[in-house]
This record gives sequence, C-alpha cells and structure tokens, in this order.
Amino acid sequence: MAHTVLVVPVPALEGYIRGRWEHYDADWVSRDPAFTHAHITALAPFRPAPSDDDLARVAAIAATTPAVEFVLDEVTAFPDGIVHAVPSPAAPFAALTARLWEEFPDCPPYAGEFAHVVPHLTLDRLGPDVSIATVSADLAGTLPVRARADRLELHRYAERDCRVLASWSLAGIGDPVAQPGRGAGR
Repeated sequence: MAHTVLVVPVPALEGYIRGRWEHYDADWVSRDPAFTHAHITALAPFRPAPSDDDLARVAAIAATTPAVEFVLDEVTAFPDGIVHAVPSPAAPFAALTARLWEEFPDCPPYAGEFAHVVPHLTLDRLGPDVSIATVSADLAGTLPVRARADRLELHRYAERDCRVLASWSLAGIGDPVAQPGRGAGR
C-alpha cells in the first residue's frame, strides 16, 4: 500500500541502507536518483495525497527550522527488534517531529503506535543472522558518521514506485520548540 513520509535524508549511510533494502525486498528500492533510503523520519505516516496547502504548511515549518550538525555513532535496538542509530543531538529532530505533528494533528508519529518516539535512523532488524554486533561490525569503517540535517523531504513509498515528491531546505533562524502534549521520538 502506498504511503508518504516526511524525512531528513542522511546520504552518508545511503550505500549501507540501500543494500539492506536490496537484500530484503528489491521492489521497494527506489529508482529515483533523488531518493535517499537512509533517513531519520520526521513524520510518518503523512497524508496519502498531500494538498498544495499541506505542502505550503510543511514548507513554512522547514523554512523556520535550523539546519543542524549531528553524529550517528552507536548501534542499538528497540524492544521490537529494529536496529538503529540515534542522532546526537536528538532534540532538534524531536522538535521537528513535534512541530509537524502540531501542524498535522491527524498524523501522529507512527500512527500513535508508540508512547515515546525516539528520533533514529533504521539500520536493520534483529534476526537469526542480524544482531547489534553484526550491524556494528558491518558499519565499523563507517561509524561514526558526522552529518548535517539540511533538508526535509516528502517521500512516497509504494512497491516499485518509491520516489521524492517534494524537498525543502532547512535554513531557518531560531530554535524549533516542542509543543506541550506532543511527545517526540520514535
């Protein structure tokens, strides 16, 4: 089923993450050269068919969200088995999620599945041949990654049709502020 997601791309890990997608299900590997499989989710799921007004509202948030330098250096896993890396600092990503959720209250992060949402970059899933140790070893020559979150993208995910629908620069002045009652994280 097709869905859309607002993401912050992390091109430095694209080779590894794209390789995992190719390993698990090549039908979900994008042929769009602008698409970045490696990302930190800002809001998912988003609206299936965002209107021009929706896109303008996202653009306004992006325009007032400062770009941020961050590091990904530790591999860990959630209780459900998702192997991931948490950006440091995580607060700017949590604040961006909170601002988007405040603007689109009908789009809670991860459909409201998690009480506490942790900003992260998904690396893999625990399984018979996948552990925190094996993923850490795979990324030993890559981590730590120092990167800059400088844009927000709207991605469409559909079998054999994953692509970028829109992209906005993060270049605003000032700090985004999380809204009370709108938890940020996974």
